[in-house]
Formats: sequence, structure tokens, C-alpha cells
Amino acid sequence: MSAAPSPLSCGRLGPEGVLREIQTNLLECKVCFEKFSGQQRERRPRNLPCGHVLCLECLTSLSHPLLRKLECPFCRQLCSLSDTSDCLPLSDLSELLLCGSPRPAIPRRVSGGASWVGGLDSGALHLHSAFGGWGSLINPTGVTVFGSSGAVAVVHDGDKRVVVFSPQGRWLHEFGRRGHAAADICHSLDVAVAPSGHIVVTDTGDSAVKVFTSRGRSVVTVRDSFELPWGVDIDSRGHILVTDAQAGTLSEVVVDFVRGLTVLNRVAYAGLQCPRSVACCRVTGNIAVVEHLGGLADRETGCGSTQLKIFNSELTLLSQIDSFGLRLVSPVRLCISAVAFDRGGDVIVADVGLGMIWSLGNPRNLPILTPLVSHGLVRPMGLIATAQNILIVLDSGDHVIKVYAASSDSTITQ
Repeated sequence: MSAAPSPLSCGRLGPEGVLREIQTNLLECKVCFEKFSGQQRERRPRNLPCGHVLCLECLTSLSHPLLRKLECPFCRQLCSLSDTSDCLPLSDLSELLLCGSPRPAIPRRVSGGASWVGGLDSGALHLHSAFGGWGSLINPTGVTVFGSSGAVAVVHDGDKRVVVFSPQGRWLHEFGRRGHAAADICHSLDVAVAPSGHIVVTDTGDSAVKVFTSRGRSVVTVRDSFELPWGVDIDSRGHILVTDAQAGTLSEVVVDFVRGLTVLNRVAYAGLQCPRSVACCRVTGNIAVVEHLGGLADRETGCGSTQLKIFNSELTLLSQIDSFGLRLVSPVRLCISAVAFDRGGDVIVADVGLGMIWSLGNPRNLPILTPLVSHGLVRPMGLIATAQNILIVLDSGDHVIKVYAASSDSTITQ
């Protein structure tokens, strides 16, 4: 068993000695003795309620696989994984002290192939704005954009589960109190907006898909057929596509929004492995689904072995992209947490392991691994690419919505 971290003692040490003391006593996990890192997810420092800090990998290894509880290796205090949090000061200090060290090279392009004209990989992206933050957003899990106004809707763990912001990030309104009633939301995971402006939420706590007006009035609740509804998006026909992580299915739901009726609810594709994020391309009709091969075991960290399946509008499999295949042409190991299509039909993914956003290029060709956002993200879990080449990223690590554009004077209105 490792000894408890020793207090920092500088004495008469010079600047170099103080730096060594900091790196040894503060920036090193005292269980595995590996350096903390904000860039490597498994090495990110995590606070325990008792005040001690471990890296995420040790925290996960020491916890009970089912109860998700652990005993602090230093003071023996029992705690739950859900009570731990990122130790941002140590993470920031680690990056600050190591900023002079060369970072691993990130390939600009890994494989050949031509991307469609006008996609997000045609120019560098810059942070345009950011809004939300702890208090406004609590553990957000899903994001979407109203096509008519550019307003942004987010689902999170607040008192009211759905928050709507203006395109500039100003709070507009919220709805969906915690509960099991039609107008309530127990535990939301993802959100989408129909062309009519109706908001669709996957409520895994109620095993249901719930449809609301843009102001939060309940329209219809679809349940009984879902076990663990997760990701949701709207296809080019206005139909709702829902992944079920427990059942391993992709369902198609058609709703009469005027009468508040479910017209169709069918399993469109079965045999998926813990599917989560789903995205529909408005240009080609293609559908992308992210599978988590570790099942629900990696739900707490969101990082594990993933693969991406891409279908056409008839749900015929076009391609499959997994970490093993990409590693044949790239040193990068993707851990995909969200997927989207840009306005040219190229595939965009959020990488929760490296805290990056990548373009994979045209799904008709071999993957073109191009970094779009390579810094400034902690835990990207939601992703929207607009018709104006605006990238909206939900960073659940910072509880913030981050908006990226090709130029600093771009707007995110639709």
C-alpha cells in the first residue's frame, strides 16, 4: 500500500529544487507514481471527498466494479465515484509546468482521400465564444441547435433538465423538472430539435423518449419499447432516431406533433454493441452510430474501446471505423464520445480520451484523420456542426458550451 502523500517542504531549495519538489509531491499520483496530465484522460487528477487526489486510472481500478465505491488508500474513508471530481488546479499546474515540453505530434492527415468541398476541415477553427459553466449547467450530457433561430438547447442534471440559450449564450428559459410525469424528466441523456421546433429528449430514468414544444409543454411520451434510450437525432424526413444502449438497437419513431400521437415506433436496426451517440446527415441522409464495445461498464468515465458505424438512409452499412483499423495508419487511439456531419457530409467526431475534435473525412473513402480542435477541451461529450461551418461542442468537464468557427468574427445564427 502506498504511503500518504508527504507535505511539500521547500526549505532552502532553489528554484529548480522547488520545481522538483512540486513535480514529485503535487503532480504525481501516489498510488501508481505516474505524472498527472490534463491531456491523458487516465492520468487526470481526481479529488476524493477526503481531500486526497488520485489519477483517474487508479481511481477506477480501486473502485468496486458494481457498487462504484472505493476506500481511500491513504485515510480509508469510503466514498462513491460520483462524489469525485476533476482537480483542475493540479491539472492546470501540470500543463503550465510542462508547457515547454514538446507535445506528441498530431498528424494533419493520416490517410489519403479527398474531402468534400466546404467541410470543416477546409480551414482552421478558432474558439468563438463559450457559455454555461458550473451552476448554469450541471453535468451536461447532450446539446442541439434550433435550425430556425440558432438557439442552443442543453440537457443536464439541474433542477430543470432542459436549458435553452440564445445563439450568443444568453439564458432564455428552462423546463423539465425531475420526476416521472409526462412533463417531467427523470434523467436526460440527449436532446434533438425537430424541423417543427419540437424538442425531443431521451429520458433514461423513465425508459422513455419525451417530446415537448419549444417552451416545454409535453406533447407525447414514447415508452414501453425502450430499455435504456441514449442518443437521439432527427433525420432528413423529420423522423426521430433513438439508440438503446441496453437493447443494442436503433429505433425509428414518427410523431404527429400537432395531435400529439405516436404514428410509428419500430426497431430499424438491431445487433449494435451499446450504441450511444447518433447523428443524421442532412445532405446525404447517412446515419452514424457510436458503439461502446466495453458495454455499460465504461459509463462512468465514458472512455473505452469504441467504433463508428455509418449507414445510408436505408440503413445499409457503408463503413465501420474502429480504433484498431485507425491504428494501422495512425498512432492516435480514438475514444469517440459524439459524432456529427458537417455541411459537406464529412464525419466529425469528439474524442473524449484526448480532448479533441477530429474530422474523419468523406465516409465513402478511407478515413482522413484531421484535427479540428486540438486544445482547450476537457471532456467533449456533445457535438453539433451547423450549415454555416460552426462547431458547437458540449464540454462536460467544464460544464460549458464552446463554439468554434473558421474566423473570430463569425456568428452562430442559422
